[in-house]
Amino acid sequence: MTMNEEKIEEVEKQEKLSLWQLIKEDFSVPKLNDPVLDSNFELFFNYPGVWAIINHRVANKLYYKGFKKLSRAVAGMSSFFTKTDIHPAATIGRRVFIDHAIGVVIGATAIVEDDVLIYQGVTLGGVSLNKGKRHPTIKSNVVIGSGAKILGNITIGSNSKIGANSVVVVDVPENSTAVGVPARIIKKDKDKSKDKLAHNELPDINKEMFKYLIERIANLEHSIKKDENCTLSEKNEVLEKEYNSFLEALNANKKA
Repeated sequence: MTMNEEKIEEVEKQEKLSLWQLIKEDFSVPKLNDPVLDSNFELFFNYPGVWAIINHRVANKLYYKGFKKLSRAVAGMSSFFTKTDIHPAATIGRRVFIDHAIGVVIGATAIVEDDVLIYQGVTLGGVSLNKGKRHPTIKSNVVIGSGAKILGNITIGSNSKIGANSVVVVDVPENSTAVGVPARIIKKDKDKSKDKLAHNELPDINKEMFKYLIERIANLEHSIKKDENCTLSEKNEVLEKEYNSFLEALNANKKA
């Protein structure tokens, strides 16, 4: 599907609802995603992400009606007050929630589908100066952790998670988790009953690698001191199995 076809599909989907209906729906989203919310009064003063989305709805309508300068002015004022920079040409789906919002940047050709959760400091940016599609497409039900950078004309599959501070420059399949710099796809999870946040379950790739190296060195040092070659062989065999399991987890999505 080309960039224009994707944008047309999303615009047609949103045109089924009026601008006011979309805004009313945006106001209801924090109740589903933030257990801290106690009253509707807080929405007006403590949720810049909600206002960033609402302001974008207006700017986006103006942009595609041909009022590009006015739309840029609306986007600029929104950026000043919410500290969130969304280009008016970007396509934002329904029930998208930007939690805390500060420092979020969404480029002009980015497409964010329905029910996406974005945390502060996230960038959906480009890696070229081409006029065509140069920003990411985020499919529905994706969770993007704080400080993550998703760069280029890539696609993040539906129901996937992007770990905090990860830098993603390749496609991520649906139902996957990507973490690291550059991000690696470390698992595919088809169990949709799990909490879609579950940030505490994201594995630490560097930790696993260092753990393997430290244990391997410790085994070698112990063998030299005690001259226990047989024991060393047994320990290394166990360690190799753990390491190979780790590598299989990293490569699982590449084989799929």
